[in-house]
Amino acid sequence: MVFEEVWGQDGDGKRQKNYYVKESVGIACGFFIAALHRMGLATLTHTPNPMGFLSRILQRPSNERPYILFPIGFPAESCMVPDIRRKKLEEVAVFFET
Repeated sequence: MVFEEVWGQDGDGKRQKNYYVKESVGIACGFFIAALHRMGLATLTHTPNPMGFLSRILQRPSNERPYILFPIGFPAESCMVPDIRRKKLEEVAVFFET
């Protein structure tokens, strides 16, 4: 995934400040991973440092910066997936009476 850095450009090519870029990208990545898993695909996050090589390979403009890589595929037949269950509300919440 490649996203604009903090300073980007508006539709007219003027410099524009973008707020909460990393936070927004992080949330989007979480939804993306959940969607992949729901489709039966496996992935993991990879954030090599430095990532400038990716901008050169993909020939991206200088105002964009790579954020994260997702290798995606089908899990191996012998893959062991933990049996994760949703916890009951009482297991994760504390209630106070006023």
